[in-house]
Amino acid sequence: MRALAAMLPLAVAMAGCAQEPPAPEPVETEVPEELATPQAPEVVQESSEGTPMEERVATLGLLNKRNNLSQDLEMKPGESRRVGDVIVRLAACERTAPWEMPRETGAFVQVLVRNAASSGEGQWQKIFSGWLFRNSPSLNVVEHPIYDVWVKDCAMSFPGEDDGAASASANSAE
Repeated sequence: MRALAAMLPLAVAMAGCAQEPPAPEPVETEVPEELATPQAPEVVQESSEGTPMEERVATLGLLNKRNNLSQDLEMKPGESRRVGDVIVRLAACERTAPWEMPRETGAFVQVLVRNAASSGEGQWQKIFSGWLFRNSPSLNVVEHPIYDVWVKDCAMSFPGEDDGAASASANSAE
């Protein structure tokens, strides 16, 4: 009887652990003026094939490893997005034409993180600048203990390709 009475508080405690706490909501804030993206660089020679760079839309994944909060960022080339203590800049996004193999989607991304300083706002540090590839994430990795960024899609089309196939064809390569 005493053994049963000793196990009762343990059973109650275990039942309380089964409930998961609610997921935290992402907090979007403004990019500081000194770090705002300058005008996108002019393309010297643009290909006549595919969607112009300024009309493309990249979908990037952002993961905060501390609280396991993941969100999608839809951005056009030249845009910056700040989420908490991280700024993600998109310079370009590309995907291979439907007739080219192997199919690949990539984006040129810069990632800045605010260092927690003992006084003031802290300093922004660029932790990554380079191409990220959807099907080859190990080629170039954002190495940071808290944040991870990866490419999900680049919405663009090519001549002779119907509108719905632009993003669907990139997904079918998986």
